[in-house]
Formats: sequence, C-alpha cells, structure tokens
Amino acid sequence: MESVPVRCPACRLDQPYLAPVYPCPCGSPTSPPILPGAPPQPVTHRSWNDDWVTVRCLACGRHDEWPQPELCCPCGTVLRIPVRPVVPGGTLPSHIPSPRTAPAPRPPFRPTTIRTGRDAVTAAAAYLTWLGYRDVVRSAERPSSRIDLRAAGLIAQVDSTTRLTARRDVECLWLYALNSSVTGVLFSLAGYAPDAGARADGLRVPLFVMDLTGTPQPANSPADELLSTGA
Repeated sequence: MESVPVRCPACRLDQPYLAPVYPCPCGSPTSPPILPGAPPQPVTHRSWNDDWVTVRCLACGRHDEWPQPELCCPCGTVLRIPVRPVVPGGTLPSHIPSPRTAPAPRPPFRPTTIRTGRDAVTAAAAYLTWLGYRDVVRSAERPSSRIDLRAAGLIAQVDSTTRLTARRDVECLWLYALNSSVTGVLFSLAGYAPDAGARADGLRVPLFVMDLTGTPQPANSPADELLSTGA
C-alpha cells in the first residue's frame, strides 16, 4: 500500500499519509480506501457518525464499520482524511481465505467510548493491552508525576483536557521514563502543540491522538513504529 500526500489547510504543510490496516473477520487485511485528491477536513467537533466509515473487504466482500482515518499535523490540527464511499452491491470473490490460514497478527481493536477523563485512561489502557503490553495497571489517584498507566517496560500519560498537549508535557514524560529506564507514551484528546510534536520526534516519544470513540491514532513516527511492532 502506498502513502498519499496530504496538505494541511491550516499551515499548508504537505506530508505523506498511510491508511491504517485492520484485520477482517475472514482474516484478510482491510484498509479504508483513501479518496485521491480530496482535501482533508479539520476536525472541529466530533460525532459518532463522522468518526466511523463503512469499508468493504476486497477478499470476502464483507462490510464493516472502521474508524474514520485521521492525521495529526505537527501544527496541532487534526485532519479527517476523505474515504471513497462504499458502492452498494458488487460481486464476491470466488475464493474466501480460510480464517485458520490467513494472517491476522492482532484481533480487531475494540474501542471504548470516551465520555470522561477516566474513560480516556481506560481506552488508552485497552489500546496498550491490544498492542501486546501485559499487566497494564492504572494509578488509583493521579500522582504528581502525572503517570496514568504502567506496564512492563512502559509508562503512559493521558491528556484528556481540551487544550493542546504542550512541549513541557512531552519533556516531563521523557525525563520520567528515562529515569525509570522505560518507554514513555503520550495519549491526547485535543492533539499536540507544534513544538510538542517536534520535540517528541527528537526524543522518540510516541504520540497518539484519541477521538471520542476511544480509538487512538499515531501522531508521529515513533507511534507508527510502536503500532507496527507492538510490545
């Protein structure tokens, strides 16, 4: 699968985007078909209908609802990537791969709807577990370190406020992770300030943006790598 160029309408930055791949229940990898040439739309508010798209599996013809593709620009703007609409009807392939032999490295991620800050931490914990981290635990009360989640070799902070996550948040998490000899991961509902994203890239801190459906999306290269490799 090839990446498509995306231009942020806020800062005019061009950057490549690669649609996420999800495993269909038949075992085949399925990806939302990006609409070439269609401009991305800044996310100014969220609704259930806008955060999901219908995708047809090319192997078995099954229609499923998957998270709407999004990209977090370094300027802090969250962009909704247009997807080609599913055309009703169509023919099914002559061969449906056997679920026992088709590759399926992970089961589909089941998001948790976010209504409160505690829901955001629960969604992040579920995502880390899905990535392969074991024994993910949450702090009973948020300590001064602002570490919300811990697992073997990892700590995570979840910013559920309406402000852009700042550079200082990235640096504080990185320092705490460095002193503990673990990986630090950040989740944010509102996105990241431009200098926060740049600093995270330099420190190799994975950044994820979460929508209200509870589906994290990688917001920088370290997060892409973590999504690809898992724990």
